[in-house]
Amino acid sequence: MTGLAILVVYAALFAGAALLVGLIRRRVGPRNDFTSLKTVTFGDESAITPDRAASVISILVVFLLWGAFTGSRLVPFHVPGPFIGQTGFSYQATGPEGQPVTGRVQIHAGVDAPQEVPGDAVVASVPRGRDQLIQLPGGARADSVDGRPIAPGDSLRVDHGTVSMTAKGTLSFAADKGLQMEPIWLPSPEAVAARFAEIAQSGYQNFTLWGHLGASLLRVLAGFALGSLVGIPLGYAMGLSGWFRGWFDPIVEFMRPVPPLALIPLVIIWFGIWETGKVVLLFLAALWVMTIAARAGVSGVNITKVHAAYSLGASKWQLLRHVILPNSLPEIFTGARVAMGVCWGTVVAAELVAAQKGAGMMIIAASKFQLTDIVLMGIILIGIIGYAIDVIMRLAEQKLVPWKGQS
Repeated sequence: MTGLAILVVYAALFAGAALLVGLIRRRVGPRNDFTSLKTVTFGDESAITPDRAASVISILVVFLLWGAFTGSRLVPFHVPGPFIGQTGFSYQATGPEGQPVTGRVQIHAGVDAPQEVPGDAVVASVPRGRDQLIQLPGGARADSVDGRPIAPGDSLRVDHGTVSMTAKGTLSFAADKGLQMEPIWLPSPEAVAARFAEIAQSGYQNFTLWGHLGASLLRVLAGFALGSLVGIPLGYAMGLSGWFRGWFDPIVEFMRPVPPLALIPLVIIWFGIWETGKVVLLFLAALWVMTIAARAGVSGVNITKVHAAYSLGASKWQLLRHVILPNSLPEIFTGARVAMGVCWGTVVAAELVAAQKGAGMMIIAASKFQLTDIVLMGIILIGIIGYAIDVIMRLAEQKLVPWKGQS
């Protein structure tokens, strides 16, 4: 129910933001840039650039949804949360000797029950978002709740909650949970920020936060570098030689769909549980991506450029250096971005076994103790670092391969 509510609210905010921004831009006036001057834009990929307003609003919407569904103090509105306060219901029961018993149950949901019990009411303290068994006085067995009959296995709606009867005839009360997420499932933004400040200052599991992140980053960079050093020459060889392509194509196409996680047992057996095994796993995660990217880069070189180079008397080495290499670099950069993402996604699994430090190790250790705030903090940090690396690689591509997209 909560997941469906989040999806509906997100879709509504998406449509509303698009409509609002569109209306504002129409009132401000038409744009006067390269894209706006084009006569055809639908279907023209070059005319589609990221809308920065949409990016900013997207981040704000995610943050607002996160805060609204966790009861955060940082957002101005919240979805209905669990009931907290006093409520109750009346009951009619049968005593141990068959005598009729009537009374009332006073519920204190999420708040402390008073020391003094008013009259002969049964007082039950129900923790926030939890169920609570209710024992009737004298071992009586309830027959009805608020005038409605109840039997084992039945559930009845009462004020601010639900009363159900167990198979043994004991009443149980569950307060309305609302749509907010429990902290164990999804902590609030300020809880994650507080945990980040705490771990940044005092560390976690005998290492500083930066030590954990640095260890994961070094493993990823080492695995990616090794995968690139082997994969790029192999991809070039497969793209330029029929023998290399025929020899290695079955191996590459066989290993490409195998997820790196499936290789963990074999890597542990062959290379052990320490750093070598982790780097080898990340190397295998990057190897096939870089090989296919380099092969695709060679295959995508415009044949007219090859003919032009040969007609000008270029040797094979000159053709490789001045035609094939420059024209394949865009594909290689794209493959590098994909490979880096795969490595970041694999580093958590690589640190499953015998890791002393690392972002993945921090997440896994916290999950064993249901420390969801640390788990979420680690996921956010991995995402931020991965995004930063992708931005750096995009900037490097713009500087090193300015001819991308040109024929």
